Amino acid sequence: MAVNLVAPEALTAIPGVRLGTAEAAVKKPGRPDVALFAFDEGTTLAAVYTRNAFAAAPVQLARIRSAAGAARALLINSGNANAGTGAAGLADATTLCRHTADALDVEEDAVLPFSTGVIGERLPVDRLKAAIPAAVDALREDGWLAAARAIMTTDTLPKGASRQVRLASGATVSITGIAKGSGMIRPDMATMLAFVGTDAAVRPDALRVLLEEAAGASFNRISVDGDTSTNDACVLFATGRGESLAPGDADWPAFAAAVTAVCRTLAQAIVRDGEGATKFVTVDVSGARDADEARRAAFTVAESPLVKTACFAGDPNWGRILAAVGRAGLTDFDIDRVSIRLDDVVIVRDGQPADDYREADADAVMAAPEFVIGIELGRGDAGTEVWTCDLSYDYVRINAEYRS
Repeated sequence: MAVNLVAPEALTAIPGVRLGTAEAAVKKPGRPDVALFAFDEGTTLAAVYTRNAFAAAPVQLARIRSAAGAARALLINSGNANAGTGAAGLADATTLCRHTADALDVEEDAVLPFSTGVIGERLPVDRLKAAIPAAVDALREDGWLAAARAIMTTDTLPKGASRQVRLASGATVSITGIAKGSGMIRPDMATMLAFVGTDAAVRPDALRVLLEEAAGASFNRISVDGDTSTNDACVLFATGRGESLAPGDADWPAFAAAVTAVCRTLAQAIVRDGEGATKFVTVDVSGARDADEARRAAFTVAESPLVKTACFAGDPNWGRILAAVGRAGLTDFDIDRVSIRLDDVVIVRDGQPADDYREADADAVMAAPEFVIGIELGRGDAGTEVWTCDLSYDYVRINAEYRS
């Protein structure tokens, strides 16, 4: 069950983009599993993708097509990742993009494919081709929530967020995003897909920088199980139906902060809905020599099976946390400078159990559905924050039964 996560009741429509869904019974019948984004002409776009060398066919194709910085449509299917399918998988993705382009009367190269689900199986191309006209017929500006449901796999809830920014001119720009992801979650990217749009007019080069910064502060700070998917992608698009914005403008910082806020909400929603998760855990590292060192320490703790199972049990086993920090590969590491806390309860001070530590206080912290593991390294001024979840019995069950 998701940790303190509620499905959005409504999402703000973005002028210049319409969304439609359809059912292709990709994995099983009975639910929409195809989502289509159709953009007005002039929409700019940036995307970041998985760094897994075993990138799926849709990632390979979308990466090439998104380089132009513009698109007219995104075609997404859930239930099948079209990964590990070789040249045939690439041909399948190309065929579906061609049929989508024909249905929308746009250039084929302006359609980007995305897939998520089981790895190593061919797409049911005929069923997907048959579903495309239905998705086109269903296109509407307020289709965001339906699309969020259609892209789900092991997710228990649809994930979405909206923000609006009032500009100095008095005009308002809107940002809305949806995402899917629950397992195979680890940065670069994380099995996640995310699609974030705005009605502002933004150049592709500015969008690219903005997305990289927003992803760095959100999707690349999460981990459920340490496994990076073959299909991860995050797309940021700007339809240009609103005000023009560019770096250096007085309104840009507020706009960029709103985009990052949407991405952070979506990223944290993925962790809160982590497969089998019962706890949402923030790992807050401070006192590192540099950002890279802080990141390595944080993720070593966040991805430690022993730390994660202790979180599930509500067991303040600080030795597991300290041991994880000790194997993070920090040079000249001095354990005597390390302090560890759970929320405001200091467990370890200067590498030793704190004199005033009472395990009952730590037990109370870890009984809550979310808490902070704070780690002070005592080596410098850098720090970072990452988000993870516990490792429960249900995580093993969900993944053991995934293909059955």
